[in-house]
Amino acid sequence: MNSKLAGVVAALALVLVACGSGQEGPAGGGATPDAAAVIEIGSLYEPQNLDNTAGGGQGVTEAFNGNVYEGLFRLTDAGKVDNLLAKEYAVSDDGLTYTFELRDGVTFHSGKALTAADVKHSIERVTADDSQSARKSNLEVIESVEAPDDGTVVVKLAHRSVSLVYNLTYVWIVNAGAKDLATAEDGTGPYTLGAWKRGSTLSLDRFPGYWGTPPANGGVVFHYFTDATALNNALLTNAVDIVTSQQSPDALEQFTGNPDYKVSEGHSTTKLLLAFNDRRAPFDKPLVRKAVSSAIDDAKLLESIWAGHGSLIGSMVPPTDPWYEDLTKVNPYDVELAKRQLAQAGYAKGLRFTLDTPSYDPHPTAAAFIKSELAKVGITVDINVITADEWYSKVYKNHDFAATLQEHVNDRDVVWYGDPGFYWGYDDEQVSEWIKDAERARTPEEQTELLKKANRRIAENAASDWLYLYPQIVVAASNLSGYPVNGLNSQFYAYGIKKS
Repeated sequence: MNSKLAGVVAALALVLVACGSGQEGPAGGGATPDAAAVIEIGSLYEPQNLDNTAGGGQGVTEAFNGNVYEGLFRLTDAGKVDNLLAKEYAVSDDGLTYTFELRDGVTFHSGKALTAADVKHSIERVTADDSQSARKSNLEVIESVEAPDDGTVVVKLAHRSVSLVYNLTYVWIVNAGAKDLATAEDGTGPYTLGAWKRGSTLSLDRFPGYWGTPPANGGVVFHYFTDATALNNALLTNAVDIVTSQQSPDALEQFTGNPDYKVSEGHSTTKLLLAFNDRRAPFDKPLVRKAVSSAIDDAKLLESIWAGHGSLIGSMVPPTDPWYEDLTKVNPYDVELAKRQLAQAGYAKGLRFTLDTPSYDPHPTAAAFIKSELAKVGITVDINVITADEWYSKVYKNHDFAATLQEHVNDRDVVWYGDPGFYWGYDDEQVSEWIKDAERARTPEEQTELLKKANRRIAENAASDWLYLYPQIVVAASNLSGYPVNGLNSQFYAYGIKKS
């Protein structure tokens, strides 16, 4: 499962990185980088476990993706797909067979050589019945995975999949013989797992047998905090060198204009959603969902939380996706319209529902704002604050909720509205058909047009209320350089970070 993170450009007073180009963190000063320096990283997103097919959550993606585990392909900080463990690949004329040639000389942290059998195993872990990977449904097109020899993987599809290579960036290649992956690892990345002290830190050590370019540092330590204030205090006191995603706009003043720090704002793909359970009354009625959406002043909420950073979105598609359109006017903020829609839906006297709200920022603040806004149209909201683990079990897994707040971090994730089994239960045959046809498209242009149709339809039906798109703000000590700034899909490549 994936859930959380950040937004789009605004100009900060200090140093802004030119984002969208994939440029990494600002260059450091003239001092020589210290290749032995350990980078102390501050984060709000501790893993739930270390296995991304078993509900590890955003935190394990942030720490492990590209650092400990690698895929056949890599999604760069600019959103480009590069070959990684796949040296090259070929596609059959009918688009149904992909043949991947693996890179030579790659070993796992245990010392075992990478083979095609490990790739086969890793793909099948993601597509297995008990897999909890958020990208499982995107890979159901795979009919079989074969390993004809140690260096070749052949993937056969049930139908064309224009996004297959992109979706394979989410598949971590794991040693087929590895055990206990919820608490241990055996990947091919530039770092190995050092120690994980739950509730405190997770350290990554340099892997001396790494096949590629060694890390630019001596290792990294992720420090975990439960609130943004404590995280910022750690940065101010030099307990951490960098904050992966700034979640306290009010705190920016102490860093902006301070020569000891650099503030960088990049693109993000994180949407804050008020997600309805579209299977359950009253949210099985589109008019009720539209009324709730129009009753909430998203611009005021964004300003109150992010003070001018981030952007309104109006749908599940961020501007960095190829099929983006500005749909913010589809369900405009209009209290009188919301009242009329409620009356038309049979709720002229209002209604009441429980809002399940994750306990970490900014959810409780957003929930209180939504409660106040909806009270103006006769809707009573009971806020139920739950932990991330409780949210995963109650909402994501068991679908036991009326409405919830949650962040969705991935790009290209409008496709989840084509899956009626996903936790919000949106079920529209036409949307499912468009999304299915988009994946079978022969060209990216054909895919784009179909997904634009699907995106507009879910907006018109207010399948969810997309409150805003997060800004992605990275704050780092001024002697750091080489860090990612865009935070796509919550990944945070640490191997390029230099400290001088």
